[in-house]
This record gives sequence, structure tokens and C-alpha cells, in this order.
Amino acid sequence: MRWRYRRWDGRQDPLGARPDVSELLDRIGDDLLMGAGGRDALAELRRRGMPGVRGTESMRRELARRRRELQQELDADGPLADLARELDEIIGMESEALAQRDDDEATFDQMRLDALPADPAGRFRELSEYDFSSPEAAQRFAELGDKLRKDILDAHLKALTGALESVTEEDVARIAAMLGDLNELLEARAANGGDPPPDEAERFEEFKAKHGDLLPGDPADLDELLAEMARRAAAAEQFLRSLPAEQREQLQQLAREVFDDLDLEFQLSQLGGNLAAAFPDGPPDSWGQPGPGDGTGEPGDEPDSGQPSGPISRVVDAWERVAELEDLEQQLAGSYEGATLDDIDEEALRRHLGEDAAGDLGELRKIERELERSGAMRVKDGELELTPRGARLLGERALAKLMARVRREPSTRTAGADPELTGQTRPWAFGDREPLSVSRTLHEAVLREVGEGRAPAGRVRLQADDLQVAETEVRPRTATALLLDLSFSMPLQGHFVPAKRMALALHALIEGKHRQDSLHLIGFSDYARMMKPADLAAAGFERVYGTNMHHAFQLARRVLADDPRPVKRVVMVTDGEPTSHLVHGRSVFHWPPVPETLEVTLREAMRLARLGIELDVFLLEDEPGLVAFSERLAQLTGGEVVRMSAEEVGRTVVGGYGGWGPAH
Repeated sequence: MRWRYRRWDGRQDPLGARPDVSELLDRIGDDLLMGAGGRDALAELRRRGMPGVRGTESMRRELARRRRELQQELDADGPLADLARELDEIIGMESEALAQRDDDEATFDQMRLDALPADPAGRFRELSEYDFSSPEAAQRFAELGDKLRKDILDAHLKALTGALESVTEEDVARIAAMLGDLNELLEARAANGGDPPPDEAERFEEFKAKHGDLLPGDPADLDELLAEMARRAAAAEQFLRSLPAEQREQLQQLAREVFDDLDLEFQLSQLGGNLAAAFPDGPPDSWGQPGPGDGTGEPGDEPDSGQPSGPISRVVDAWERVAELEDLEQQLAGSYEGATLDDIDEEALRRHLGEDAAGDLGELRKIERELERSGAMRVKDGELELTPRGARLLGERALAKLMARVRREPSTRTAGADPELTGQTRPWAFGDREPLSVSRTLHEAVLREVGEGRAPAGRVRLQADDLQVAETEVRPRTATALLLDLSFSMPLQGHFVPAKRMALALHALIEGKHRQDSLHLIGFSDYARMMKPADLAAAGFERVYGTNMHHAFQLARRVLADDPRPVKRVVMVTDGEPTSHLVHGRSVFHWPPVPETLEVTLREAMRLARLGIELDVFLLEDEPGLVAFSERLAQLTGGEVVRMSAEEVGRTVVGGYGGWGPAH
């Protein structure tokens, strides 16, 4: 795991607010229940984001927009056009000086000026051999040469030349010597198999002592220096490749004319090869600080040194920013194998999108750690899976949403087990047998007297309207077998997630409010099997054919027979008629359903009825065959069959649970 540190600026929370685990689970719940797998579900949440936290997709789109704007502003003709304009001004100054002379030499010089090549590189070459008559033009051309040397070197070596105001011919020799020493360091590393040789640190300190005025800041080691140089070289190469062949040739010719130094040309060529060998996969994304100070400026911004960039270097600056934006987009997209949020360069993101984006990235990084810390999810066999605690939390969220939509009415049943307090109170009505809630009654009386302008003084007078009774619930202990259709048609029809959420909510309701009841979860497709709530979020879903109600009814009968609770029910949620049944322990599939499958399934359902087990079936589709089978099932078992949408089944099953029992 990599950690990044930065100075506390007074705005960060040192402890950091922890995300709400229940809310996180709720937001990835649909993906989990569809079998996406924990890591894929988290990846989707990070991509979408949450209220108050931008997702990686939003950040990526913003970076892509800025990159497109930057590319549109890149004017490939800009560097040569700027040079052409400056040369025209110098030629104009010289022509004015020649016009003031009346001699053959002046006429000849003007003819030379008129015959200059049209391209800027050719003009600069000819003017380099020209003897100016105008001192101002001569000085301007000399200054232009110094600026061009710096500009071209900045385009390739800004990390080494950015602090120089200009590059004179003497500086060219110093830079060539420095590049020679740097190439020796790189060649020594290459000779050691690409690893730093034992004496590299000592030699690098000597290199800094000798060439320190050309180095950016105080690089700690050779890698820190090379990383920035590699990024710059890659940006310069990308810029050159973007030019038409004619312009690329002009720039290369201009560089030869400006420097006219074979040693520098050789060392630059050697450096390019050595950098390519040192970074065969391209420059490292996480090293170095490219371009201008904060990385958020537009083409033409000033570099960190405060020295103005030349037109060529400015274009390479822009290409470098474009390259970094592309890298960030790829990091945020996470479309490569093994991608994680730790791969995202937080400092680069902060430079381009600001502190808020870096903060959002930090919040997204907390999600998986918080889910694991809370015990809601765990890593097993390399996959992030829901734990029993996570299933309970997810069910509680589903239950809260369902109950918010259920109209709750006071229970009026009095037969059965001893009454239980529900924790709720209501106004007393004539004939109520529930116990008075003393604290709530006194509370209502005090509020009434204060509202009437009489502050209680020692005694509180009660009136009938003040009386509050404690709600109770009388219901027998119930064992419920929930049969959940997991066949392939459920996800295809969009029933998978609502049905699973209903199961989790029912589990949370029984675990939280009806602890003496029991819930047996049975999933069925080609076969039936017992399940735990956490199994509902298992990665993937079953691509099998068959709706084996026969096996599901058998398993429910065996489970409920071993349960001591007096009231037993089977609740089945399905979207298809039975297409499979067991023959000698093996599932046999037929489509369309054959009479044998229907017969053995109905016979097993009748066994449930004879044992006093009530059967409720919720149909999520209304296919004629399914409806006909269900009507026959209800007729033979005395059970209830209800047709409803997948969204309604949760509210119906969970909301009606308290009314189940003999009095139902």
C-alpha cells in the first residue's frame, strides 16, 4: 500500500469523518444482489460517486473536457510563426538602416535581404552569416539567438535549463559537459543491469556539486532528476510527431543552426537513447511536477522559475499537460487489470481539478477500508464479499424503506401468546385493555396545562384526553420458509433485486422485532438449497434452466418439521411455472412443463397443507400457464396466490408479516 503525505493547511479533519456503512451498503446493494461481486459493486459506486462526493467518472469527464480545450488551443504553427514575426521585425530594422545609405554595398545587402528564404529556419541560417549595418538589429538578432537556444533546450531539458534567463554560446558548452556527465551516470546504471551501481549516490552528489546551478531545486537522487526529464522528453517527442514533416524538418534545422555544436548534438542524442532505455514503458506517471507551477494554467503560463517560456517550450509545456491529463483519465477510468484508486496521482489531480477533487478521491478511497473495518464486508479468495453483519445492515436499510411505505395500524388481536410491548403508544380509547403508559400520560398532561397557561405546581391534573396506552402485540410464534426463485428468468425480467431486498428486509424484521420467530431461506432454480442472507449477494447469478418448486416444497417441509414453533408458513416468490422436478434425486427439466412435473409439484404442496402449513404464493408475472397452475395450487392447498409487481412484493410481505398466524 502506498501512502501520500502533504502539509496540513488547517482545513482538513485530522480524524476524518467515517462514511455511513449502512448508506454505503444501500448504494451498492442493487449491484451486489444482481451478483456483480463486491469489488465490481464498489468500483461502480466509485465511478458514480455519492451525494457530496464526486465519482471518478465525473472527474474523468472534466479532465477530458480540459484536455480537449487545451488541444484545441495548441497552434502547431505558433513557434515558427512567432519566430517569423520577430525575424521580419529585425529585417525591417536593417532595411531602414540600409535605406539611409547610398552606396553599392547597401544595395547589395538589401538584395540579400530580399532573397532570404521564406521559411524561418532558412532565414535564421542566412542572417547568422549576415553582417548587420544596424546596431539595433544586430543586438536584437543576437538576443533572438540566445532566446532560441534557451527555448529549444527548454523544450527538451526544461528541468535543467528552466532557471536560466537565456542560453549563451558559453552556456551551450556547460550544458554539453553536464549532459556528458549525466550520460555517464546512465551508462553506469545500464551496465549494472538497470540497477543503481554501488557508488551511484556518491557520484550523483559529485554531479550536483559540479552542475548544481543547472539543476532544478535539490533532487535527492538520480531517479528524481530522470523522471522529470523523461516526462519532458516524451512531451517534446509527442509535439514533434504532431507537426507536419516540413515543419518538423524546419525545427530540426533551426536547432542545428542555433547551436552549431556537435558535442551538444551528440550528448542530446545519447541522452535520448539512455532515457528510453531507463524507462522502456514510458515516463513514470507519479514522479515529477510537470509544466507550470500548479499545472492548472493555460498554454503560455510562466514556469516555476519565473523565467518566461519561449514559444517552442510553451507548446511542449502544453503537450506535457495534455499527456498528464491523459494519464489521469486512464487512472480514473481504471480499465486496466489490477487498477485501484491508489494508482491515481492525487497531487496531479489536485493541480488540475483542485483541492475538492483530491478530497473526493480521499473519500472514495475510504469506502472499502470502512466496509472491511466495520465487518460489513470481507476479502475471501481475493473477492470482497458481504458478511452476515453486512447482510443484516443491508436488510435493515431495505426494511426501513419498506416500513416507511407501510401503513401501520394497531393490532386488535387478543388470542394466543402473552402480549408484547411494541415500544409505541397511542391515545386511550374506550374498551382498550392495553396498559397505561404512565410517563407518556404525564407528559401529555404537562404539555396540555402549559398550553392552557397553567404551569404545574406540585400536582398534575389528568383528563381523559391525556391518557396514553402502551401498544401491545399478541401473535403466536411463527416459523416461515421463504422460497425464492433464483432461476435465470428472474434477472432477465428485472425481478431479482426487489425479491432479494424483500428477503433481506424480512430477515431484518424477524431478527430485530420478532426474535422468537424464525426464517428459513430457501433458494431454488434447477435444485433447491438452504441459504443464508449473505448468500443473496454472492457474485454472479445462476445461468441454469429450471424452476424446481417440487424440490423447494420438499426442503421447506423438512425444515419446518424440525422447527418447534406452532405456526408454520411457506411463502414463495416466483415468476414462472414449474419446469423441473426430482426423479431419483436428479433434476429433470422440461419446457413447456409436462403433466408429470405439475402433478408431483402439486402433490408436494398438498403434503404441506395436510401438515397445517399455510402456503402463500406471490406471482411476479401473469403468464397464462403460471396463472392456471397457481389457481390449481390455491384450490388444492387452501393457500393464497397473489399477482403483483416485484416492487410491491416487499411492501406486501414485510408489511403484512405482523398479521400472519391463525387469525390471518
